Amino acid sequence: MKLIRRHLEKDKSGFMTLCPEQPEDMWHTYNLLQVGDVLKATTVRRVVHESATGTTSSQKVRTNLSIVVTKVDFDAQASALHANGTVCEENAYAKLNAHHTLDLELNRNFTINKPEWDAYALERVNLACDPARTAEVGAVVLQEGLAHICLLTEHMTVTRLRIEQSIPRKVRGSSSQHDKSLERFYDTVYEGVRKHLFDDVPGSDDNGTDTTGLKAILIASPGFVGEGLVKRMMTRATNDGRKDILRARPKILLVHCSSGHLFSLHEVLKSQEVVSQLADTKYAREAQLIEKFYRQMNDDETRAWYGPQHVAAAVEHGAVGTLLLTDTLFRADNVATRKKYVAMCDAVKQAGGSVAIFSSLHETGQQLAQLGEIAAILTIPLAEDDLGLGDLDLGAA
Repeated sequence: MKLIRRHLEKDKSGFMTLCPEQPEDMWHTYNLLQVGDVLKATTVRRVVHESATGTTSSQKVRTNLSIVVTKVDFDAQASALHANGTVCEENAYAKLNAHHTLDLELNRNFTINKPEWDAYALERVNLACDPARTAEVGAVVLQEGLAHICLLTEHMTVTRLRIEQSIPRKVRGSSSQHDKSLERFYDTVYEGVRKHLFDDVPGSDDNGTDTTGLKAILIASPGFVGEGLVKRMMTRATNDGRKDILRARPKILLVHCSSGHLFSLHEVLKSQEVVSQLADTKYAREAQLIEKFYRQMNDDETRAWYGPQHVAAAVEHGAVGTLLLTDTLFRADNVATRKKYVAMCDAVKQAGGSVAIFSSLHETGQQLAQLGEIAAILTIPLAEDDLGLGDLDLGAA
């Protein structure tokens, strides 16, 4: 994301003009936009003309339009964002208060005007505009006949391709049909890896070598399926003259998992082998935090609380060492609810604690969502009676 222009008043109201440069920028924009914001962007609007004789004709015109946002939709797979609203600045093609949907596009500027840019929104803009941010890890989770090819960025896990093929079982005395089908399956997965983890990802590693820009490629499977895939990939890459794939061999990490289904990805990212290799990636850090929370809850449940009420009470007591939240909480349409969670984050930081905001498009964020979207690891033990929930005005979750 590129910040084109920024103008904020002392009361934190104002606007920012941004230019999305890659698909993940749409996810950041989705987290920035709220109901009531004013969004200005280039759009195509259908205009109907009526002649003096009563006949009508229509044409599509491109125009700049400003709307008051009433609803925002995000398609994770297509990385497409659609904002519905009512026109707040009339022009030759759109009347005031007319309904319109703005479809934001890559490399086209848009402007967001907010009544208040809170700490979370400003931090989100800084994250989106960080030039070092890009896709971090590629992953292939597979079993015989089933594979998922994924990209893990700092804030999203995107399934680029799902492959499912029928592979006959081995029969006694002959395995030729099974072996041929498995080789065809490997070839299909190789084609998907080549396109989605190499051709579609900016090239060159940290040393400037011509290869994938990903930090690592995880190949996870039960048994020896992953090992067979890597062997076939190297053979095909040699035959195809794909030096970039051959050079990426040191980045490929073979890991065991229980199945080729997508939920096994979280299982993979918890393994010590992967954690040590990907220690500097956001996803791995989130996986470690979730694991630490569950360990703490198992060892001493008075130091690990989850759910809006219990965590809010722990924050009031200044006892939170690490606050874990999903980004869903900051997309609340209710301004008071959003402000409550921003204030909680500020309170934890001021008390010397740390805050981790989990992406709801990562498996770790979905796990946290099952705990009520929020959890906390405490610095001191607090039993439920100590929290004083009966005396604390917590408001709506």
